[in-house]
Amino acid sequence: MTIGIVGLGLIGGSMAIDLKRRGFAEQILGVEAEPLHASAALKIGLADEIVPLEECIDRSDIIVVSVPVGTAVRIVCQVLDRFQATEAKDKIVIDTCSTKEQITQSTFYHPCRQQFVSTHPMAGTEYSGPWAAMPNLFDGRACIFANSEESAPKALKIIEDMYDVLNMRPLFMSASQHDVHTAYVSHISHVTSFALALTVLDKEKDEKHIFDLASGGFSSTVRLAKSSADMWVPILTQNRDNVLHVMDTYIEKMQEFRRAIAEFDEEGIRGLIEDANRIKKIIR
Repeated sequence: MTIGIVGLGLIGGSMAIDLKRRGFAEQILGVEAEPLHASAALKIGLADEIVPLEECIDRSDIIVVSVPVGTAVRIVCQVLDRFQATEAKDKIVIDTCSTKEQITQSTFYHPCRQQFVSTHPMAGTEYSGPWAAMPNLFDGRACIFANSEESAPKALKIIEDMYDVLNMRPLFMSASQHDVHTAYVSHISHVTSFALALTVLDKEKDEKHIFDLASGGFSSTVRLAKSSADMWVPILTQNRDNVLHVMDTYIEKMQEFRRAIAEFDEEGIRGLIEDANRIKKIIR
């Protein structure tokens, strides 16, 4: 197959590497708006060619839209419009976005909606750009298929096969379920990390050695604060209601810890920590 990838960053670039070397893709066509990224993607070997969007659509069997969610909504609709205009009935477009309700709502009434499969490969790092792409990024991870009943069975099967080549486990849920779950397991983690980084950076103005004392625990907790604003601003605004609900719950838990610590309530602190320790049964 010829695979077109719009956005050759961490997700799109990593997908390009493994789809090519594992034999699913014969050719990778890339679309990159940023000239430096386009040049790097070619030099690194993520794509065989960098082409304009319309040429990528016309020449590709599958178009992967792997750009920030605000831009992805517009591009997926453009791709479906091009399918309709050229009567391309066998092509498929997918997205890899971290929010799903807006993109599935925007495409719901499109005449070519069945040629769109909405996916979210649950993998990544805090880095971005073509330089962040790596092999084996997706191995053993889950891939969410949102509102899959709106996609043609043939298109869905092809994309399932594609993610199987990437060694991912498929999970099927509605777009609304997806956005609630990712608010809890992903989006709040990033907000917390951003807030912690700001707190420590604020203190560092007065305490010059604070980062000299930073240990592995701090580094792992604040790692996500390195993530790109271009990626996370649209995620947090599109998933606003769910994120706010999770933030309110998180603030309540922080207040419980604060009260217990302020009152020298050792048993209260112990109880909160031991309740939190139950996460060990879920995440190892």
